[in-house]
Amino acid sequence: MGHPTTTIETFGVEQIPDHQRDAAPLDLFRLTFGGANTFATAVLGSFPVLFGLSFQAGVWAILLGVVLGSIILAPMGLFGALNGTNNAVSSGAHFGVHGRIVGSFLSLLTAVAFFSLSVWSSGDALIGGAKRMVGLPENDFTLALAYGVFAVLVLVVCIYGFRFMLWVNKIAVFASSLLFLLGILAFSGSFDAGFAGTLNRGSEGFWAAFIGAALLAMSNPVSFGAFLGDWSRYIPRQTSKKRIMASVFLAQICTLIPFLFGLCTATIVATQAPQYIEDNNYVGGLLAVSPSWFFLPVCLIAIIGGMSTGTTSLYGTGLDMSSMFPRLLNRAQATILIGIAAIAFIFIGRFAFNLVQSVSTFAVLIVTCTSPWIVIMVLGLIVRRGFYHPADLQVFTRGQSGGHYWFEHGWNWRGLGAWLPSAAVGLCFVNLPGQFIGPLGNLAGGIDISLPITLGLAALLYITLLRTFPEPVGVYGAMGPHPLLGNNAHRNVKKPMAIG
Repeated sequence: MGHPTTTIETFGVEQIPDHQRDAAPLDLFRLTFGGANTFATAVLGSFPVLFGLSFQAGVWAILLGVVLGSIILAPMGLFGALNGTNNAVSSGAHFGVHGRIVGSFLSLLTAVAFFSLSVWSSGDALIGGAKRMVGLPENDFTLALAYGVFAVLVLVVCIYGFRFMLWVNKIAVFASSLLFLLGILAFSGSFDAGFAGTLNRGSEGFWAAFIGAALLAMSNPVSFGAFLGDWSRYIPRQTSKKRIMASVFLAQICTLIPFLFGLCTATIVATQAPQYIEDNNYVGGLLAVSPSWFFLPVCLIAIIGGMSTGTTSLYGTGLDMSSMFPRLLNRAQATILIGIAAIAFIFIGRFAFNLVQSVSTFAVLIVTCTSPWIVIMVLGLIVRRGFYHPADLQVFTRGQSGGHYWFEHGWNWRGLGAWLPSAAVGLCFVNLPGQFIGPLGNLAGGIDISLPITLGLAALLYITLLRTFPEPVGVYGAMGPHPLLGNNAHRNVKKPMAIG
C-alpha cells in the first residue's frame, strides 16, 4: 500500500484524507472474514447440536442466520468510504453529533464481550490441545498464561494499527481456512450426515430450538455492524458501492467454513462423547474425539483465530474511545487503556466469577441493542441517498458546535426516538433458557423472536418519525430525500447552525 506495515498508525477518527485512502474492497473482505474465521465462530456452529437439532436442521438454521445477518450487515461497509471515518462518528448524521455516542458505547461493549469470548475459547483450545499433545498440565496457571499471551499480542497489533492488522489478517484468512478444511480429512471417517439429534421437526420445542440457533448464527454478522467503518474508511470514496457491499456479504458467507466445522464436529462429539454435549463443553469434546495428529492444527486455529478476532474487536474500541475523549487520548493511548481494561475483565471473569456463560448472554443482549441501531443507520443512508457532509460529522471530535447534524443541541431525537423503544422492546422478548428470559420472552411459546421484533419496530418507528417530523432539508443532497419519505421532507427548511 506504500506505507510501512510496522509504522504506528497516527489517524484517529478524523476524516482520512483522500490521498491516504488506498485500501480496496478485498482488504475489507480479509479483515471482516479474518475477524470471524475463528474458533469462537466454530463454537457458535456447535449450538444447533447443543439445542438438540439434527445435522440437517442445524445446516438450515445456520444458513438462514448467516445469510439474513449478512444482508443486514452489507450496507454498513459504505459509511467508512463515504465519510472517511468510523461508523460511530458517521452515525452522528442520524443520531446527532452528540447522539453518536450511542454507537460508540455499543461498539465498546460488543468488542469487549466478543474479544473476551474469543480469548477464552482460543486459550482453552490451545491449552487443551497442548495437554493431549505434549502433556502440558491444564490448570489456572497455564490457562492464565495462554490468555495473557493472546491479549498482549493482540494489544501490540492494535497499537500499530490498520496496516499491521491487515497484514495479520491476510495470513489468518488463508491459514485458518486451510486448517478448518483439514478438519474434513480428520473427521471424515466418523461423520454421519444422518445425525438425528433429540428434537424431530414435529416435536415440541423444535421451532424454538431452530429459531434460537438461527438467531445465534445471525448475531455473528450483526456484531460487526459498528466496526466495518474502522476499516472501510481507508477505501476511496469513489469505489463502487456494490463492490464494497459484496465484499462484506461474501466475507460473512465464507464464515460458513468455521460454522459448519463446528456443526459437523459437534455431531461427532454428541455421538462419541455425549457427556461433553450434556455439559455444554464443545471445546473439550472436540479434543476428546480428535485424532492425535489434529491436535497441532487445533492449537494453530486457536492461536491464529484468537489473534484475528481480538485485533478486529480491540482496534475499533480504541478508535471509538479516542473519539469520545479527543482532548485526552489519541488512538494508541485509548487502545492501551481499553486493552488493559479488557485484559482485567478477561482474568476476573474467568477466574474470579466464572462469567463465561454470562458474557455469552451479554453478547446476545448487546446484539439485540445493536440491531435497531444498524436498521436506523441503513434506512438513514437510503433516505439521504448516500449524501453526507463529512466535515460536519467531526464537530464533536473537535469540541465545536453547529453544522448540519447539530439538530437539537447535538441530539437527533428521530433516530434516538426509534432506537430506544426498539432496543427496550427487543430485550423484553429475549428468550435464552437457563440464562436470560425477558418479561415477554415466553409470549411466542418459548421461541426467541427478539431480533425480528426489534428490527421491524426500529424500521417502522424511524420512517414514521421522519415522515411526521421532517429533518432540515440541508441534510439531503441536490436530489432531495428518497420518495420513501413522501413530500413532507421538503417542508422543513431550517438552516444549519454555524459551526463554532
